[in-house]
Formats: sequence, C-alpha cells, structure tokens
Amino acid sequence: MKHPKFAAHLVSALTVAAAMTGGVAAAKTVTLGFTGPLSGGAAQYGQNALSGIQMAIDEIKANGGYEICGETYEVTVQALDDKYSPSEAAINAKRLVQQHRVPVVFTPQTGGTFAMQAFNQRDGFIIAAYTSVPEIVERGNKLTVRIPPSYEDYVEPFTVYLQERFGTKLGVANGTHTYAKLWTEAFTPVWEEQGGEVVIANPMDYNRDTDFYSGVSRVLAAKPDVLLIGGASEPAGLVAQQARNLGFQGGFAVMDQAKLDEMARVVGLEPLEGAIGVMPLIYNEAPAAQRFVKAYRERANKDPSSEVSYHYFATYAFVEAMNQACSTTDPNKIRAELDAAIKAVPAELNAPGITGVTEAGAFIIDAPLATVEDGEIVPTTREALLTK
Repeated sequence: MKHPKFAAHLVSALTVAAAMTGGVAAAKTVTLGFTGPLSGGAAQYGQNALSGIQMAIDEIKANGGYEICGETYEVTVQALDDKYSPSEAAINAKRLVQQHRVPVVFTPQTGGTFAMQAFNQRDGFIIAAYTSVPEIVERGNKLTVRIPPSYEDYVEPFTVYLQERFGTKLGVANGTHTYAKLWTEAFTPVWEEQGGEVVIANPMDYNRDTDFYSGVSRVLAAKPDVLLIGGASEPAGLVAQQARNLGFQGGFAVMDQAKLDEMARVVGLEPLEGAIGVMPLIYNEAPAAQRFVKAYRERANKDPSSEVSYHYFATYAFVEAMNQACSTTDPNKIRAELDAAIKAVPAELNAPGITGVTEAGAFIIDAPLATVEDGEIVPTTREALLTK
C-alpha cells in the first residue's frame, strides 16, 4: 500500500529492484526488538502485539524500504519469547541489544518493563512498553515510552457503571502477574471511596492455569456483586464463563489487557453480560480505524485487537523518529524526535488516534470504552458514564 504523504520516506519497489541488479546501492537495515509471551496462556496477547509490528514492517518492505535521512533502510524485527516472565524479558532485552544492536525494544508486559528500566538507559535502548501502568513513565526513565492510555482513565467509569447496575460488593479474581497487581491497587481504593467494599481477593495464574473452578468457587463463596477479572483475553474469558457456570449473575470489571471481542470468541457474549472494558477496535468508526480493520482482515482473516493497531502505528512512529533524528542508533536523539514523528505519520496509518507523546513518555490518546448489554457490545465513553 502506498501512502502519498510519505512519498519522501517510502521508497518505490522499482528502487529495490534496481538495487538487486546493482543499479542502486542495497538498502541498509534497522532492526527493532521485541520480547513478549509467545507461548503459554498469554501467547495470543504477545502474538497480537508482534503482528502489528510485523504488519507495518511488511508494508514498508512492499514499498521498497524506508528513507531515513536520505538513505534507504530495510526494517526488520527480532522477536524473542519471554513466556511472560520479567526476568526472561530482561535477559532477552540484553541479548537483543548486544547481538542485534536494536535501538528500540517493544514489550507488552509490565514486569518486563520494570526489569528493563534497571539498565536500558545505561545500555542505550528505548523501551516501547505496551502497558497502561502510569508509574512506567513516572520514574524518570528518559528512554521509556508508554504506548496505551493509563489504566487510571478506566477506574472511575468502571466503578460508577458497575455499582449502579449490580451493587457494591467486589471480588478480585484477576491474574497474579505484576500488571494485575498494580491494576488491583489502583481499582480497589476508588471502589471503596465510591461506597463499595472488597469482600474477597483471590488472584489466579492466568498464564499457567487452565481450570479456574477452585479459584472462582472461592471468590463466589464471598457473594460478590462484581468481579474484577483480567489478564490475557482467553483465560479472562474462561474465568467469566466459570463464574457463570457456578451461578454468578453480577457484573465484570475487565482489565484493559483483556479484550471483550477476543473473550467473546472464546466463550461467546452471553457469559460476558454486564461486563465493562475497552472498546474493541472494530467498533471504532474513525476512517483510519476502519481502514486498518479492513486491511488486517484481508491480511490475517480475523479482526485485529487494539494491541495490533497500537504496535502497528508505534512501529511507523519510531522509524519516522529515526528519520527526524537522522539516526538509527542514538536512542536519545530518536526519543527526542518522537513527538514530531507522531505528528508526521499520515493520519490514515493512525488507527488508535494518537496525537503526540508527553515529555514523560506517554502516548496521548483518549480511550474509548464498551459494555456488554443484552448480548451486544455497546460502545461508550468515559464522559458518558460519569455524567449519567
């Protein structure tokens, strides 16, 4: 696909053909790094993130490469499986930097981000973190970029919606990983401030467990009105289904890591009645989002998750930042040009609707929400839920 606004950066396929026959110097290469769960219960989550990066790279390749400061570059990605382990993510990052000289390492896990922040500035690479934990960019690490919105944007509307519809007793039944723990620490105080109570907390290992009967049974014994669930989409869907099978009739606060449409593909929409979570991308009516959904369906024969679109756009943004910085190796220069790069990427490539990056390193975006009501996913907004 050609993108006219990037005519100065996306080189024609004819140039590559000439290079292959010796008419033009062969393109140089810039390699991006990725460490994430590519096996285990969170494998689909990791694959979604990686597929967005790969889609952008394949488009760049189809257009003949990317022009960075007057030279044509091939863009590649080196992906390593960390099995959702923070320590493995850190080891992978060191390997990616030392062996493949990557200037950017994408990671879709919070624990891995924290682990890498111990050495990324010293070792000289940008962490492109797909996590909504606000602390990620509040620690003063100048080479960390948070891609999705902060989960703090979700906590209050989730609480208001669920307490009004189902009641005030909350049971915590989300994952045991770092991200889930931080989400719980942010969610439960707001729940209590709004007049609710936490009747039980029983996190489960969403990445390794496949049978959630005993864990869910323990939570339901406390008779909650609402369950806080979340981790990767597939196990989150199975937790919701198990709760329904055991007679639970309340609502679900679904952490943003899990996606309502992906959960529904595993267990159907009926078990998810009364859930609130992040709006699936396919319900976004913006032209760029609809273009992306169509393109991804043609490519993968399935609907894209938000992870796919965020990583797709972020890949273009980081490569364009290299062009703006005239460097593929200096992470500080690349990071300094990221805001300008985001604004330079054509709007048609910006399915998430990202408008810039804060000085601290957070991508700027409004997060749309959705509920499951009467067997349908219903798009809504934070403002709509808080002003009822």
